[in-house]
Amino acid sequence: MNEGKANLPGVNMDNQGRLFYVMGPSGAGKDTLMNYARDRLAEAPVVFAHRYITRPVELLGENHIHLSEAEFANRLARGCFKFDWSSHGWRYALGREVDLWLSMGLNVVMNGSRGYFEQACSLHPELVPVLITASEETLRQRLIQRGRESASEIEERIQRAAEYESVQHPALCRIENETTIADAGDRLAKLLNQAEDNSLRRG
Repeated sequence: MNEGKANLPGVNMDNQGRLFYVMGPSGAGKDTLMNYARDRLAEAPVVFAHRYITRPVELLGENHIHLSEAEFANRLARGCFKFDWSSHGWRYALGREVDLWLSMGLNVVMNGSRGYFEQACSLHPELVPVLITASEETLRQRLIQRGRESASEIEERIQRAAEYESVQHPALCRIENETTIADAGDRLAKLLNQAEDNSLRRG
């Protein structure tokens, strides 16, 4: 029996959970698949970590916690964050609660940045990277359909997407999102709900 810990159904209190670092280029459908998996795993021993971001919350955007620059700096100075990075003029972080969840045997899923990946690995070597991918033509069509970028901006994003091919890690798991949301989403949900290294699917 684990003294001092709640007896939570479906949670293995004796084993450390796994940290899944999900990343992918614009148009690959990372956020869509993560939202799909989150709904599927609502009652599983899996936690989707919220991010603290200095960008204001948008109605249809990520469900993050907004902090002002001063609030962010204050929490950073006081050691409240496990990970923190900057991108496109905004500051991002995940809190120390991630370690608590992992210690409870919960798998933790984080929305990661390719640019921060190597540093995240150095801070948490046991993380499992998950790369959401799609073909160049699929990326282009999705970016055109969402209508947020100009033609030149779309091509710039396509060029940056090729940089994901350089991501290397012995535990890297790739999920190709070329067909339906349910197809790739079910594969992601199954992966995130695994607890042991030898159960992880790569490919």
